[in-house]
Amino acid sequence: MFFLYNLLAALVLVPYYLYRALRHGRYGGTLRQRLGFLDPSLSQTGRATVWLHAVSVGEVLSCQELVAGLRRAFPHARILVSTTTATGHTMAREKLSNLADGFFYAPLDFPFAARRTLHALRPRLVIIAETEIWPNLFRHAKRLGAGLLVVNARLSDRSAPRYRAFRFFFRRVLALPDAILAQSDLDRSRLLNAGAPPERVVVGGNLKFDFRPSQAPPSPEILALLENRRPVILAGSTRETEEQPVLQAFLQVSEQYKDAILILAPRHPDRFDAVAELLSQSGIPFVRRSRLPSSSAPILLLDSLGELASLYALADVVFIGGSLVNWGGHNVLEPAFVSRPVIVGPRMQNFRAIADALLAAGGLIQIEGPGELGPAMLRLLDHPVEAAAIGERARRLAESHRGATDRALDRATAIYHAAVPDPPPGPLARLALWLPARIWEAVARRRRPRPRRLSTFTISIGNLTAGGAGKTPVILWLVEQLQSRGLSCAVLTRGYRRASQDLAVLAPGDFASAAETGDEAQLLLRRSRLPLGISADRYRAGTEIERRFHPDVFLLDDGFQHRQLSRDLDLVLIDATAPFGGRELLPLGRLREPLSALARAHAILITRAEPSDRWDGLQQEIRRHNSRAPIFLARFEPAAWVDASTGEEKPLDFLRDRPALAFCGIGNPRSFFGALETLGLTLVARVAFPDHHRYSPSDLARLRAQTLVTTEKDLVNLPSLPPSLYWLKTRVVLDKPADLLSLMPSASIGLHRRFQP
Repeated sequence: MFFLYNLLAALVLVPYYLYRALRHGRYGGTLRQRLGFLDPSLSQTGRATVWLHAVSVGEVLSCQELVAGLRRAFPHARILVSTTTATGHTMAREKLSNLADGFFYAPLDFPFAARRTLHALRPRLVIIAETEIWPNLFRHAKRLGAGLLVVNARLSDRSAPRYRAFRFFFRRVLALPDAILAQSDLDRSRLLNAGAPPERVVVGGNLKFDFRPSQAPPSPEILALLENRRPVILAGSTRETEEQPVLQAFLQVSEQYKDAILILAPRHPDRFDAVAELLSQSGIPFVRRSRLPSSSAPILLLDSLGELASLYALADVVFIGGSLVNWGGHNVLEPAFVSRPVIVGPRMQNFRAIADALLAAGGLIQIEGPGELGPAMLRLLDHPVEAAAIGERARRLAESHRGATDRALDRATAIYHAAVPDPPPGPLARLALWLPARIWEAVARRRRPRPRRLSTFTISIGNLTAGGAGKTPVILWLVEQLQSRGLSCAVLTRGYRRASQDLAVLAPGDFASAAETGDEAQLLLRRSRLPLGISADRYRAGTEIERRFHPDVFLLDDGFQHRQLSRDLDLVLIDATAPFGGRELLPLGRLREPLSALARAHAILITRAEPSDRWDGLQQEIRRHNSRAPIFLARFEPAAWVDASTGEEKPLDFLRDRPALAFCGIGNPRSFFGALETLGLTLVARVAFPDHHRYSPSDLARLRAQTLVTTEKDLVNLPSLPPSLYWLKTRVVLDKPADLLSLMPSASIGLHRRFQP
């Protein structure tokens, strides 16, 4: 079914979008984003990401409180907001700039565009507002492992029959979200008729009821224009052909109320000029908002964005557009919240639940056609007490229906913590590398290790994937903790990418170049000041260290796949930001062996887990393969900047106002760039080299900036130190350090021979 949908999209939608782009100038300057080519500043940097899609102005406004709640719920996450329309994009930047971390145009629903956007952002949670049901976006979000939530969902009178007619397709699409929060019982029923699973669709209420009236005061120019005029008639969000009956109604009002003034606010900015031309032809004096305070006139054309909400409280009577034509009406809650009497036309199907509730409460006037608009306005103006009562009933009804935002936040929080984002390989990689990955898997499953045991207690620190999970910082932390217990330690490591394959045993204080040891072994040598054995044959290195130094504990670096040496405790690290390497074996994914290998782990440490994250879904996934090993959470907190040339430590805000170029050659460069982002650095560029990259003079020539920042691991791979270079010192922070250390040997109770869970 998805194949047929995408074939239809290729045959129909591609020509359609090209026509709109070429003929009408649509998507100007935004087409790259709509095809999935996002600005590099939006790309994932290791921080968890929540992506909210709000198609246009109405959805953006209805989601304001939701975005504020997301910011409180996920303080460490990036919150990104996408829109479809240019006006929605402008409104999002205006209303949400202090809450969201970035804004972009949503991808067109082509597989490559949706996949490219999702892989760039790597969101942990995708939230879709209202009726934005995009099959490819939904499908690829779930393939990524992201949580998917639809909020404020509704199906209009016009769209519901179409969804029902294609139920055979949409039942597959609507089964993809983790939850769908419908606006009303009617919307839930329509979604079920379209094929949505009953257990995933609940009535969450309407986010628009949680709208908070604008706190911004009206502009002085508008207040001056209204100073000597009453009553004020406000026609908001008018659509094509509605301005003429509004003008006729206003003429009827102005015959009785000579000082009346009309504020006319078209829905879309691209109609401002057309409405101005209509007003000119009518012969009625008017003034455009953009030209105030140029003159006084009985009609104000509101040709601005973002001001309408602040003007409702000034009105004596409000008409909400889109309801005299077959558009379906617009939001009546903004004037309702400030107790204004509101008139709408007969077509309110887009806001049926809200309109029906207000009508039942006596808080809304609905007319049958354009000819009734003038008399309805006059009745309200002639009976101000009843008009005020209608407005007050509307306010009470609107206030009583609040709470949809809290319900959406509760569901969003649960889905966020249950998600396990892990981007899968793309289709081309899968086509080219599927067979080599199967060969790797077969070899991994058939390995028959014959381990040998050292006489010293041995702790393996490893991971399941290729790439950095933070093993070296964790080893250094363990060394510090074990030494504080009075235990002497030594490290056994392979010395990845070192120049020599010979056995090297280094005593504390010995010097050896990075080429002789490898970069990670070099860090251990510099930082730990303990015996270090470097060899592919870890048993041989261990026996030599036992003979010379008699340590109490061996720490086996990257030892989970090294099955030739027995260990007493297997600690497996899993990077929360990329836990399972795309769930494919090398070279297709980054798994070194199948996930079932987790059963061998004695303890599991989830790294790069922010303190506000629970990682429920990841822990459940681990439990499918290992039901007994205790699970711990850890993060790497920035501690200081270190001047590479002097070794002097600087405070974290030392580089905040300096433009800097960041570079690294580590397994997870996104984590480093994400840390810099949280520190507020102004990055002129981010350069990622392959893991364990040994820099050449030509590489350094590329890295030109006033200030350079990198990692300690990269520092040891540099041929020389460029000027103004700083590396970020971090520290390991565990959620339950005492519980993890209780699994380790202790001098006070003797060294364990085997792991005791």
